[in-house]
Parts: sequence; C-alpha cells; structure tokens
Amino acid sequence: MNDLDALPADFTWGVATASYQVEGAVAEDGRSPSIWDTFSHTPGKVANGDNGDVACDHYHRVPEDIGLMSRLGVDAYRFSLAWPRIVPDGDGRVNEAGLDFYDRLVDGLLEAGITPFATLYHWDLPQASQDRGGWPVRETAEHFARYASVVVERLGDRVKDWATLNEPLCSSWIGHLEGAMAPGVRDLTAAVRTSYHLHLGHGLAVQAIRAASPGARVGIVNNLSPILPASDSDADRAAAVRADGHTNRWWLDPIHGRGYPQDMVEVYGVDLPVREGDLETIAAPLDWLGLNYYFRQFVRDDPRGPAPFAEMVDAPVADRPHTYMDWEVYADGLEELLLRLTDEYGARRVYVTENGSAYQDVVRPDGTVDDPERTRYLEDHLAAVARAAAKGAPVAGYFAWSLMDNFEWAYGYDKRFGLVHVDYATQVRTVKGSGYRYADIIRAARGRGERAA
Repeated sequence: MNDLDALPADFTWGVATASYQVEGAVAEDGRSPSIWDTFSHTPGKVANGDNGDVACDHYHRVPEDIGLMSRLGVDAYRFSLAWPRIVPDGDGRVNEAGLDFYDRLVDGLLEAGITPFATLYHWDLPQASQDRGGWPVRETAEHFARYASVVVERLGDRVKDWATLNEPLCSSWIGHLEGAMAPGVRDLTAAVRTSYHLHLGHGLAVQAIRAASPGARVGIVNNLSPILPASDSDADRAAAVRADGHTNRWWLDPIHGRGYPQDMVEVYGVDLPVREGDLETIAAPLDWLGLNYYFRQFVRDDPRGPAPFAEMVDAPVADRPHTYMDWEVYADGLEELLLRLTDEYGARRVYVTENGSAYQDVVRPDGTVDDPERTRYLEDHLAAVARAAAKGAPVAGYFAWSLMDNFEWAYGYDKRFGLVHVDYATQVRTVKGSGYRYADIIRAARGRGERAA
C-alpha cells in the first residue's frame, strides 16, 4: 500500500482489547463483580443472555494470545486493567493476585518485543463502588485516582504509555442516559454528573500517574464522530450542532482547558458540581490523545426526544456499505476527525486507539476464515490515516479493534470484530484473512522504514 508512505517511520502498529471483553475468570483470584457482571446477568440486558464470565479466557491464555500478536507482527498491545481485579471494593484493600496477573501480561509482552499500552478504565467499575453511588458521586473519581496510583506504582517501571479512560461518552450517555450499557440508568442528571466525575477522575489520575512514574506518557481515549444534518432545514442544522456538542465537544473542550460548552450546559439544564480547581485538574496537559472511530452520524431535530434532542438517522446516501452492526462504512470520517483534532484542538500526538468492523465470519471446511469486507475496511481506514498524516495530523499509531472476537457488550457474542476468530465453545483461535493482511501491511511498512533509515 504505497498510499501509507506518509505515515512516520516510527508509526506504532497495534491491536486492542478490553478486560471484561476478553479476560473471563470473573470470580478467580480475588476479583469482585463489576457493574458489567451485574448488568450482563440481568435478564434482557444483553443479546442472547450472554455474559463475560468466560469470554475469551484471556486470563488463562495470555502466552497463547501474545503468540498471536507476534504472528501478526504488531508493535504494541492496548489492553485495559480490571479495577475490581485489583481493588475489589473500589477503594482500600489491594488484591495482589490481580496485580500479579498484569505483571505476567506485561512481562510476557516485553519479552515478545511488544509495547504495552494500558488503559485504567474501560467501563468495568467495581459493583461495590456502584453500590456507594457510582460515577454520579465525587468520591468515585477520588477512588479512581487512588486505584491509578496502585497500578502505576506496580507496573510503571515497565509500562510507559497510559490512558486514563476509554470512551467516557459511553459510560455517561449510554450507561446513564440511554440505559443500554452498565449500569443501565436512564437519568439525565446522573448522566451529566457522571460525565463530570469521569473527567475529574481523569485529571486526578493524570496527577497520580505522573507522581508514581515521572516518565510516563499519559493520554485519554474518546470515541468521536463527524456529525451532519439529515437535511438542509434550520432545525436539522441546529440539531447537528447539539449532536456535535453531545458527541464531540463535551468530551474535548474540558480536557483542552476550554471548560464545558455553554450551549450544551443549557441544553442539559443540569448544574455541574464544579469545585475550585476542578477545571484546571481536568485540563491537565496530556502527552497524546486517543481517537476511537467507527461511523459518522446524520441527525434530525427531535424536540420530543431525550437530550440533545437530535435523532440519529440512516445515512441519506444510496448504496453505502454497512457492517454487521449496521454502521455505515465511511473511512473519510477518520481523516476528518484526525484533522479536526489537529486544527481545532492543536493535538501534538494522536493515536487511533480503536477502529474496526463486525461481520458474520464463518470458519470454512478447511479451517480458514476469509473476511474480505473487513480487509477492505482495514485498508481503506489506514489509507485515511495516511491522508491525514500527509496533511499534517500528528498521528503516531493505529490499534486495530480488535485482536480477537470477544464479548461485544450489550450485543453479546454475535458481533465479531476480531482479526482472530474465536470459537467460544473450544476457545480455538484462528487468524482471519484480515489478520494476515494486517501482518503484511505491518511488514511492508517496517521494510519501508528500514530502507529509509
């Protein structure tokens, strides 16, 4: 792919997973329940009644899974740590056995020449913390910072790249406004307060990480989308502005020292629980930004709906391909967002921390998995990253979502995003055609870098 020549020679090629989606072992070695254990075991919350009790059994298969990463030739593995595995009560007592697991994971990665990128929070809040009020209350942010200190003090001698939060939008809006993710709450006030305390927890965790590991490189991961009006009407254009505030600006402005967008504060009508010094803490300088990208959004005015009173509708574009998630495939959106982070927010270093697609993969009689649609998706989106780099975006790496098929939250196991197929009954892993293609792309890119040197 000559169109990738614009990527820097030290570009990081990675894959990503998340703890509850892959680890399993939910009741082993001192791990306590998380809100996702509770949510997934509540009838009707997850497709097919699925849960993450076993998932990909990554907890017991780390050497095998690191071997898969080596076969793909990746430079880095982005994973998350399970807070209830490390601090089972959310605060206080530390579970050494939980830290031991991540010790083994990190050491195994380094032995294989793979750089660990660790995310402190990918949605699995300890249920004990939820029982005390969860993210709508301030103490959860304070407890999160203490948990961050525990983790970094243990792993910070080997892990240098840290993300505080993954997709706080989902924790806030989907988990507390729409109720479609854990903890399954539908309350605007709770959702807005959750968003605020997640940001506060992020800022406090940045301080904690740097105190424990002065050389750490710290970022945050947001899922963003280009927003377009469904029509040229004034109402739909105004809805698109609100939807952009809800999906993008609410998450970017505070961490860049701009405070919360005033138009959205008015839309939500919820007082933010700001204390002196909070906004400065939230805007702690970062070493990098993480961008998760899956789709763009077309919206129309929805005055009777929930905030932000903008309803997402199907793309008004004929014959656009869609994934099995029914998400439009639109690679140009990734380029657009990378340039927006560069031009509007002055980003100095950006990683595409998640990007991927779900399709109905089938293991063929010869034991292979051919997934040409995912391969095209991968190639097209990497080309979009390269175009953004050629236009000045400081993009430093790409993490394919995901290393392997896994528990896809409320969608259960029906939606497969992996470069590696997982037979959940046997836990047999099979590299898909897209995985082999990714390995080829990485190999070619590495060769270009060596020739350039």
